[in-house]
Amino acid sequence: MGEAKRVMQYLVVLERTDRNFGAHVPDLPGCVATGQTPEETLRLMHEAVEMHLRGMEEDGLPLPEPTATASYVSVAV
Repeated sequence: MGEAKRVMQYLVVLERTDRNFGAHVPDLPGCVATGQTPEETLRLMHEAVEMHLRGMEEDGLPLPEPTATASYVSVAV
């Protein structure tokens, strides 16, 4: 039987641009995706993360532990 895979959960930052949506993962520099909708962008980001991590494994590199977190700051303007 194959080795059990562990689930790693990475923070995805999703941003609206003038033309579409972009996403990146702070813990995986260079891993980005763009799409026409937030849903499409997140789907493509999921695929990009899988490909990025698979490439790292194939290259014998250690997978980075997820460390990024997010928080909101409320300000009165």
